[in-house]
Parts: sequence; structure tokens; C-alpha cells
Amino acid sequence: MYKSEEDFLKDYDSSIYEKLSITADILLISISNEEKTDYRKNNQKKMSILLVKREEYPYKDRWCLPGGFIDPNNETLEDCANRVLKSETNLENIYLEQLYTFDSINRDPRMRIISTSYIGLIDKNKVTNIINDKAKWFDITKLEEKDNVVSIELNNGVDNIIIKVKKELVDKTTSKYKYIGLDNNEVAFDHDIVIVSGIERLRNKINYTDIVFNMMPKYFTLKELQQVYEVILCKKLLDPAFRRIIKDKVEETDKYETNIGHRPSRLYKYKYNDSSN
Repeated sequence: MYKSEEDFLKDYDSSIYEKLSITADILLISISNEEKTDYRKNNQKKMSILLVKREEYPYKDRWCLPGGFIDPNNETLEDCANRVLKSETNLENIYLEQLYTFDSINRDPRMRIISTSYIGLIDKNKVTNIINDKAKWFDITKLEEKDNVVSIELNNGVDNIIIKVKKELVDKTTSKYKYIGLDNNEVAFDHDIVIVSGIERLRNKINYTDIVFNMMPKYFTLKELQQVYEVILCKKLLDPAFRRIIKDKVEETDKYETNIGHRPSRLYKYKYNDSSN
């Protein structure tokens, strides 16, 4: 019998346990302005995600989410996610939220690898540089659900990717679903499932949290904010209903739009952002 934990650890043999690796993968979602053909019209919003083309096997030349292996001796999962974000996008100090842990036995052909995924949210108009030239923004040009199959179409101006993921209800009391990838031959690993589950998380949380303001500039018009809600929810919102949703979340400023071809609108800011002036 051991007299202390120190004595126990001296004899402890960790080799009796199977080894596995852990990665942190980031679904980086952005909102930005579409290019206007008529300067007199308001900006339209679009939602995009960042993907990286793999240069090595497995899944060489397929697209995947930014990710990397955790340093087990020096990093927490969040440390790893922030390091990956910095190396892939040159971004720091943005909103990151843990999504799910993906642990399918055969999700990686190399070995047993468990991925803890994160959602990162950013106003893409603030992004000025991407370090990794294999990283590209893909606009979400289609997002729909039919017969419990979520279809997402992604386009970066050159490549077009179609993702289809089936949802199976696991627990009706909590609306818990199992996600199953369907013939997604252009996306590596199970990142198609990560993308769908992450977008669904965002669409759910926008209804009961203030998460959307992580994707907004410091100052914005109410029309811009409404467009962001609409592009995430994939539906038009009636102006009166939308104003009721956000009336306690924003406050008006004494600033107005500039350099536009129509009557300038008043600018607002997030009410609870202490750094706003």
C-alpha cells in the first residue's frame, strides 16, 4: 500500500493506457458588406467562413477548418485555439466560444484524434491580412434545410463547395440532434459536421443572447444590424418586430453615416460595450 500520493506517482505506469491526440479546430464566421453596383443603395450583408486548403495527406487538397494539435505539456485547449487563430489569420482577441467535442472513432485515418471545436466571430471588414496563403474566405451563398438535411453552398470566387448534413433527432425533450455527413468529398475530416453544427448554434443563440454584436463594427445603423440578423437567420424580419428585439440592446449616438449616396442614417452602438464612446 502507498503511504502518500507522491509514493503512488513514483510507481505509476502511464503506458498501460492507450494514447490519443487532441486538436482545436476553429469555425471562424464573419459578416461583411457585399460590393455595391449602385452607390445610392444601402450595403447588403453576407456571411462567410474561413477554410484552409490542406497541403499534406490525409485529405490532401481538400478544404478544412483552421486547426492544430494541442501541446499537452504547455497548452490548454483555449491556448491552442488562440495560437491556431493567430498563425492562420493574424487575428487576436476575438470572440471564441467552445462548440462541441467531436470524437467519432474513425474521424481521422491517422490515429484516434479528438477535436474540440470553437466558434470565432468577427466583422470581416476589420480583417486586413491573412498570413496563410492557403486560407480563403468562403461566402455562404445558400443555406437551407429540407427533410432534416441541411445544405450549405460555399464559394470563394474560384471554388464552389456544397455541404449536406443529415440531422437525426436523438432526444426530443432537449431537441438534441445527431449530425451525419452526406457525400462531402471536398471537405476534410468531419469538418462538414462542425460547420453545420456551428452555424446552427449561432442561429439559435442570436435569438436569446447578444452574440451578434461580436460581428458588428463599433458604430452601425439599425438597418445594418437588421441585415446581419436576416443573413444569419435566412429570413426577412419586419421592421417593427426587429426594433422590439433590439430596443434594449443598442443606444443611439450623435454620429451619422458618411460618404453615401442617400440621406445619412443615425449610427448606433451596442449598449453594454464599456469600451464604446
